[in-house]
Amino acid sequence: MSKKFMSLLMIVVLIASFGLVGCSKEGGSTAKVLKVGTDAGFAPFEFQDEKSKEYVGFDMDLIKALGKQMGYEVQIQNMNFDGLIPGLEANNIDAIASGMTITEARKQKVNFTKPYYQAGLTIVVKSENNSIKNFKDLEGKKIAVQIGTTGAAEAKKIKDAQVREFNNAPEAFMELKAGGVDAVVNDKPVNEYYIAQSGSKDAKAVGEPLQAEEYGIAVAKKNTELAGKLDKALDELKKNGEYEKIYVKWFGKKPAI
Repeated sequence: MSKKFMSLLMIVVLIASFGLVGCSKEGGSTAKVLKVGTDAGFAPFEFQDEKSKEYVGFDMDLIKALGKQMGYEVQIQNMNFDGLIPGLEANNIDAIASGMTITEARKQKVNFTKPYYQAGLTIVVKSENNSIKNFKDLEGKKIAVQIGTTGAAEAKKIKDAQVREFNNAPEAFMELKAGGVDAVVNDKPVNEYYIAQSGSKDAKAVGEPLQAEEYGIAVAKKNTELAGKLDKALDELKKNGEYEKIYVKWFGKKPAI
């Protein structure tokens, strides 16, 4: 084999090597991906921005900050709330960030992180409705709820109530506005956001919150490692002030937890 041929061969190998490195930089990514499921109809926690079409809200900002803290690229997948846990069990998603209340029943199916938000259930009625003032007054009434939520579960306990389930909170509020139901039972911050957006013209909140609830990020039952990483990242965001910054952005006050 001649020296000239060897030199040409080395040049070809070097060019190929540089080409491969370029492709790695241009088209590849070494970032780990965290696939997160959410039901983007639960403002101000998760909803789709009308202009950008991106998923925004408190949960979306928080999970992205957690992903960044852990070194993950977060990919959001929108799906119906009642399909989130099945999606997690089928390994279609890695985590759920969707205003999900930590309950004993859900803990049988998933692992939750530490609580990141405290909430409670309240009632929303039309502005002119003065007959419903508390949960007792909902007996025998038509109630709109979001399917698969704790609000739906509590509404079904009310004596003689006719409970209508909807895929998301906006659909439940639309039914109230149209007069198809007497009230909506949902999480307090979601109800407050709806009333604020409607300018208090269409609806009002009544009564005291039914119960204290805590939201957590859910991961697969077997994925204790990811739950631990999320807990650690959440602690770090609370220490460095990022959690409070996100909380104040969406709720206008400092966090309770």
